[in-house]
Amino acid sequence: MEIQRIENMCGGTGHVLLKPVLDEKQLNGKCGLYAEVTLEPGCSLGYHEHHGESETYYILSGKGIYSDNGELRMVETGDITFTPDGKGHALTNAGEENLVFMALIILN
Repeated sequence: MEIQRIENMCGGTGHVLLKPVLDEKQLNGKCGLYAEVTLEPGCSLGYHEHHGESETYYILSGKGIYSDNGELRMVETGDITFTPDGKGHALTNAGEENLVFMALIILN
């Protein structure tokens, strides 16, 4: 599938590269998104909340600063984050290399 370049996603800095793994038909109304996401150095995905859905990130490479409902923590290769329905999160690339992760949004 085609890689999408999204500027200032959710109010973040720079851009996000989004490579969907499954299309809408394949998601079958069960998921809102399943994609590989890349944050290049200096880029971030801005803080946003989830309503009627939850989101999980699996960090494939790089390191970043993850905001878990406003509480900051470092994430790196192999880490998993989970944002439940009604909560919010953000992610900033904190390294010199790309921060690459899988994003999965599950609909309630």
